[in-house]
Formats: sequence, structure tokens, C-alpha cells
Amino acid sequence: MLVRRLLASDETLVASISTTTRPPRAQEQEGVDYNFVTEAKFRCLEESGEFLEHARVFGHRYGSRRKVVEDLTSQGLDVLFDIDWQGARSIKNKCKDSTSFFIVPPTEHELRRRLVKRGQDSRSVIDYRMSQAKSEMSHYNEFDYVVVNDDPDEAYETLRGCIDAIRKGRPTYVKDASNLVRSMLEDLD
Repeated sequence: MLVRRLLASDETLVASISTTTRPPRAQEQEGVDYNFVTEAKFRCLEESGEFLEHARVFGHRYGSRRKVVEDLTSQGLDVLFDIDWQGARSIKNKCKDSTSFFIVPPTEHELRRRLVKRGQDSRSVIDYRMSQAKSEMSHYNEFDYVVVNDDPDEAYETLRGCIDAIRKGRPTYVKDASNLVRSMLEDLD
């Protein structure tokens, strides 16, 4: 939701469409939501160095194609990646001028509610994702900014403001969410 709003509000901001081995969900379209490939095809792309970043997330492989990203940035566009901590770490190591945002729900209960509400995954997939939440969230301090997505409008305005400030070379401030994340990590024990 946040990503879609950001993209809709800014014609110089584009999404990197990840390549994945995950099967498409009901509403997803090839080349729009993801590029869906087999495990063998993914390995070929990986071995030939075609990924800027890649990782295994929740049992499936995801990666961002280097040439696609380079083509977009050469056109003066800013590329938005919707990736996990592994991908963000890799991007940060390769693209020193990148900025990373860790988007976190306000509570563990709210995370589960949102996963259920979107209606895309089975109960077992949701349970698995929740079991991995602590591990995923423990990497929050590797990101430049942590944004709590409690109120969607407020989270959007925070991200929008950060992007604008970064583009102008101005300092930006995001309310410190480290206590909230640490509290959630304790709750997930």
C-alpha cells in the first residue's frame, strides 16, 4: 500500500520488479508484480551475475536484475525496492548512496491481522511468516530509517518527506522507533 502510494505520487520514483521463484498469487501479473521464474532459471541468472541483489526469503528466492536497475537510474529515475533485510544489506554494500527504510507494524498482533486481511496466504504460510518475524525484525538497526506503519497516512507522509529531503540534500528526521521494535522483539519470544 505504501509503495503504491509513493509510486503514484511521484513520476520520477519507479519500482524495481523482483524476479522470484515463488508461484504467483491470484491477483499478481507477470512483469507487473514480479517476474516469475523456475528455480533453475533463477540459478542461471544468479550464476551469470545478473542480480544486483538476491536472497532466499520465506522459502523462495527473490532478486533484483542489475541491468534493469541501471537502465532506470541512467534515465534519472529513483528506484524503490520492496525487499527484505538481506536484499537491503546487499544494495547498501553495492550502492553507497542508497537510502534504506525499514517499515514495521505497530504490534505483533497488527502484523498478523494485516497478513490475514490481505487474503493472499494460507494459515500455514502466515504462521510461518509470524514464526520468522523476530529474525526479520532483528535487522532493523541495519537500515537508515525505521518507520512505524501504524497510521497509513502518517507513514506515507513520513516516507514522502524523507524522500523529498534526501533528494534536496537536506537532513531528515524520523521519530525514533527503536524502543517499539525492541519491545516487539521481546513480545515475539
